Amino acid sequence: MNAQMTMNTQMRPIAILENDITPEGSDYDVVRRAIEKISLDYRDQPSLEVLAAEVGETPTGLQKLFTRWAGLSPKAFLQAVTLDHARRLLDSGMPLLETSFELGMSGPGRLHDLFVTHEAMSPGDYKTRGAGLTIRYGYHISPFGIALIMVTDRGLAGLAFCDAGSERAAFADMSGRWPNATYVEDMSATQAYAARVFDPTKWRADQPLRVVMIGTDFQLRVWEALLRIPMGRACTYSSIAASIGHPSASRAVGAAVGANPMSFVVPCHRAIGKSGALTGYHWGLTRKRAILGWEAGQVGS
Repeated sequence: MNAQMTMNTQMRPIAILENDITPEGSDYDVVRRAIEKISLDYRDQPSLEVLAAEVGETPTGLQKLFTRWAGLSPKAFLQAVTLDHARRLLDSGMPLLETSFELGMSGPGRLHDLFVTHEAMSPGDYKTRGAGLTIRYGYHISPFGIALIMVTDRGLAGLAFCDAGSERAAFADMSGRWPNATYVEDMSATQAYAARVFDPTKWRADQPLRVVMIGTDFQLRVWEALLRIPMGRACTYSSIAASIGHPSASRAVGAAVGANPMSFVVPCHRAIGKSGALTGYHWGLTRKRAILGWEAGQVGS
């Protein structure tokens, strides 16, 4: 009896789907065809209108349907596919110019970052913890929540993010870095920086954004390395460590990245773990994802 049961178990047929069981005309089918179109034709950077025509939807209808099903818009999905391909091309050694043309872009300028000119305060200035320094600050609406911007007479010195109700905590965190400085709330002094930082049309080489870095010598070297990472790319902590001549200092690099006082401008959000994981972010991992998605949009737009 046991032998017969074993034989029956071994002879049980394996189920094989011989037909496509995807429901015809379903919402899923529309999204599936849109994803297929994006995945195959991302070099052409198809517009929402082109995608909608391909799947027989209106642009507005596709936008809503795709976002509900996929959790992101068709444009955001296109940007993610394009960025992934860009990483693979650049990692394979393809020059930046060839990569930009391969991705359907007009030239490498669209893969470049903010034009930033920076200077570092002396180690002595850092050791005084801001003594004798006047820092003006203000809160501004940004694409990534409320931005706390801090400036000195020499340029932008700090940029942090927070959500409504967390303004005081953000200020305490930032002012604690330079506890001996004099702080003056002055939105008129910070407004111009807020307007420039978050508006790509104002990122100009002939009018670079002035940044003042206040940190240790090691931190400054890490932050300068972050400035060299192009928009749309990411770099591991170990790679950053190697680029500054300290290949075994990945953890110290991670600490310096986390201490970066100028979020977004000094792009600590582009630092990732060796496995490719986004890892932590001082202003929240969700915000890090949002910034990377926004940058992908700038690269692919």
